Amino acid sequence: MIKLAVYGKGGIGKSTVTSNLAAAFALKGYKVMQIGCDPKADSTINLLHGDPVTPVMNYMREYDEEPGIDDIIRQGFGGVYCVEAGGPTPGIGCAGRGIIATFNLLDDLRVFEKFQPDIVLYDVLGDVVCGGFAAPIREGYAEDILIVTSGEKMALYAANNIKTAVNNFADRGYAKVRGIVFNHRNVENEEAKVLEFAENAGIPVVGEIPRSREILEFEDKGMTVVEGAPDSEIAGAFFALADRVLKDHECRENE
Repeated sequence: MIKLAVYGKGGIGKSTVTSNLAAAFALKGYKVMQIGCDPKADSTINLLHGDPVTPVMNYMREYDEEPGIDDIIRQGFGGVYCVEAGGPTPGIGCAGRGIIATFNLLDDLRVFEKFQPDIVLYDVLGDVVCGGFAAPIREGYAEDILIVTSGEKMALYAANNIKTAVNNFADRGYAKVRGIVFNHRNVENEEAKVLEFAENAGIPVVGEIPRSREILEFEDKGMTVVEGAPDSEIAGAFFALADRVLKDHECRENE
């Protein structure tokens, strides 16, 4: 099983990258699960045609009993299993704890054993790297990490924080950063800035997503561009990223 966490600054496009990557894997014939670990609970919405799944934390606030699998998991495009952790009532509680509570619930319900996905994607907010948001990499859920960034200053700042957090766990056998996904924003000297960061960090750039109106057009329709225009150039960038993830994983398995 490939267990991949996608981190990045809020608003950098990590949910777009993650959901399109999930769709690309699904079209390649893999059984995929995507788990949104952001309080906004919007990671999987474009796999579900704009009709969101009930976030785990929302269900727990509304009902006294523990949710069942059918209450918190729905299949979206390509059969992707969609889960959203959600978060606490705004201004009250800790969003990181919501992630931990969601993971504990998934374990209790034996979700991974039941569905046996080939690939699990965790979409994680990267502005905050507290214990809760680091749970996917600390608790053994994810093995590999991709960092989504542009050449914008705060995106690179968040990317560096994520790298630093992972480095702090380097001697514990936790997840490792496997690559950077360069999500273009067309800022000045953007490519040079991202490549310089990647070189200094010792992390390869494994995918590039050009700035594209098609992504926005299909997201307005509640779709990924991989679903809406699978033969387009921009969809090809996500298929290329999927191929790179698969190839790198296979290489490590054969080492």
